[in-house]
Amino acid sequence: MPKRLLTAALVFAAASSALSNASLAAMDEPAPRPAIDCADPANAGKPACAPQNGAMTDDQIYEKAYWSAKSGAYADALAVAGQAQNENDPRILRVKGFATRKMGDVDAAMPFYRKALSIDPADTRTRQYMGEAYLQHGDFPNARVQLREIEKRCGVECEDYQTLADAIAEMHVRLPRGS
Repeated sequence: MPKRLLTAALVFAAASSALSNASLAAMDEPAPRPAIDCADPANAGKPACAPQNGAMTDDQIYEKAYWSAKSGAYADALAVAGQAQNENDPRILRVKGFATRKMGDVDAAMPFYRKALSIDPADTRTRQYMGEAYLQHGDFPNARVQLREIEKRCGVECEDYQTLADAIAEMHVRLPRGS
């Protein structure tokens, strides 16, 4: 009986040691984490999406500025966009124009849109925003020019075309008859 007990104790000790070593090995290398989409605003506060060494890339700056502007935090969007290394990134210029226009300064937004389009004339989102800015001034002819430019680039079914076309139609409805 004591021999069986000794054998059982040795087997138990060996198994415990193996399990303990396996646990330590597992703690040395954490399991791989699933990829997190840091562009998704829902993930903005997650540690994996935190800027490294306090600096954000221009892509991260654009994403943060874009979502700030879209949520109505226009001053924050401008502050974030102002941190971009490449001040001539058409996306950064577009978000600066959008936030500036939404803060009520349509005239100050136009140079951002013009510069963005001089760099990337195919950017239909900038053309949509510029068309909306023209509408804010009651400038239907220039808003329609932007609508035609969008149509050339992505057709009448694309979102940017539809959004600007709807804004033009809505402005026509608001105008008094005979205007």
